[in-house]
Amino acid sequence: MHYTYMVKCGDGTLYTGYTTDVLRRTKEHNRGKGARYTRSRLPVELVYYELHDTKTDAMRREYDLKQLTRVEKLKLIEEFHRGEKKE
Repeated sequence: MHYTYMVKCGDGTLYTGYTTDVLRRTKEHNRGKGARYTRSRLPVELVYYELHDTKTDAMRREYDLKQLTRVEKLKLIEEFHRGEKKE
């Protein structure tokens, strides 16, 4: 399985990525082994994820999420935490 995810960085910014193991990837970010963007913004907290059947689907969704405004991302995260996320 493949995941698209968002983490909230220590400075309050959001980072979006994709992976095959979202918990491992979050730990990597927090060890400074993640993306260059997150290395100077530790710690990170996993705030959103979606499951996809293929890497291509996950990467397409990552691109789509990166096109959203911050307000739109925060709304998506809020809905996710309220259990309104659709898979």
